[in-house]
Amino acid sequence: MTSRRAAAMTYTEFPNKLVSAANDVDYAYREAGDGEVPLVLLQHFRGNLDSWDPALINALAPGRRVVTFDNTGVGGSSGQTPDTVEQMARDAIAFITALGLGQADILGFSIGSFIAQEIALIRPAIVRRLVLASSAPEGAAGMHGWAPEVIGAVGTPQTSPEGYLGVFFTRSPASRQAGQEALGRMYARTEDRDTPTTWQTREAQHDAVCTWGIPDHTLLQRLSSIEMPVFVANGDTDPMILPHYSYLLAGLIPQARVKIYPDSAHGFLFQHHAEFAGDVDEFLAGPT
Repeated sequence: MTSRRAAAMTYTEFPNKLVSAANDVDYAYREAGDGEVPLVLLQHFRGNLDSWDPALINALAPGRRVVTFDNTGVGGSSGQTPDTVEQMARDAIAFITALGLGQADILGFSIGSFIAQEIALIRPAIVRRLVLASSAPEGAAGMHGWAPEVIGAVGTPQTSPEGYLGVFFTRSPASRQAGQEALGRMYARTEDRDTPTTWQTREAQHDAVCTWGIPDHTLLQRLSSIEMPVFVANGDTDPMILPHYSYLLAGLIPQARVKIYPDSAHGFLFQHHAEFAGDVDEFLAGPT
């Protein structure tokens, strides 16, 4: 495939690929575009390759290589999903190494942002810049598990569009309309869709999130070791990871900036995909 053809593709056309890593996991991934430093995306709770809004990926892709992937045991990747964020981070490092990416920009969303923090702490040399979307630091008070209405909407064996919209978007007509449009884009791909995530993945990821949220203020000190530039972002009404954690993160990481997007919830980066992609572009293009 020529680079010109790859640049013209939309996310719904990105082919599914597999790469075998040194940890004996075959990772499912999609990629397109060219650029000196790739942008690697880490997905939310129970999400797979198809859970990214194509509008966001399409807005991020021009001028750079964009890579989405299923971590160990998720979707089309082999293995069993681990139940700690640290192991998820080590598995993500194995994927990045298997692709031979060298140094990359990392965008983590929700549990993916926890993993992104750990990657930056465990293997800082491979992270040039870090984007943390809907994030919180390990050990912060109030993060031990999610509210019953949240886990009841997105953590049940059979989830629904209504439950998804209730967590990822606000109740305003504008936000709900944006949510409906985002879901339409996510389901526009009708062939070669990713394998749905399993209940084992749900349980392991939820265990990892709960462990991450056990209150321990001494763990907050770890974030002072993240020395690369960091962009922290969230919606102003996120019920899953409250926006005040974004300010906490930005206060703990030396080179962090924060932005909160209006009338939006956990899926703010889908609702405000053009604005968020523009902010990420500006951030990634900044001086080192």
